[in-house]
Amino acid sequence: MSVDFKEYSRKMERTLSHLGEDFDAVRAGRANAKVLDRITVEYYGSDTPLNGVATISSPDARTLVITPWDTKLLKEIQKAIQVSDLGINPQNDGRVIRLVFPQLTEERRKDLSKQVKKYAEDAKVAMRNIRRDGMDYVKKLKKNSEITEDDQKKAEKDLQDMLDQYIKKVDAALAAKEKELMSI
Repeated sequence: MSVDFKEYSRKMERTLSHLGEDFDAVRAGRANAKVLDRITVEYYGSDTPLNGVATISSPDARTLVITPWDTKLLKEIQKAIQVSDLGINPQNDGRVIRLVFPQLTEERRKDLSKQVKKYAEDAKVAMRNIRRDGMDYVKKLKKNSEITEDDQKKAEKDLQDMLDQYIKKVDAALAAKEKELMSI
């Protein structure tokens, strides 16, 4: 009997997807609306994502323009951006908010590189935890005599191989993001 690891594979895939979202939120010198995905503003008593209360456009490579549907939200949006970890001071002209992304300094690039390495390491830890859960599941099956010892060894090897494949994907994504950060 072979053990089904689809659930663990899906969890690792979700972890990889989450890592991609984390990487997208790290700005790399170019204006990218995804850096605003984590910013929320209070709108009628509930925290609402910024893209749910405003239109975000990019007129050029270094500028984002946020046009709220309700101009009363301008100050809320400005405050939310200032308290976020973006490190950009929003410019409010009474109708729209402009975010001008400066050229990244070498020091800021290194800081961002450390940040993406931490995201990648967190993803690897999460994947190792998923593997551990899978190993526990296999041991439980063996204890309940649902699989043989040979099946247990093969299942544990399969889990390890699956983890190794996902770790390679994390490393590849990290290398691509670091290359993007370090290119001028």
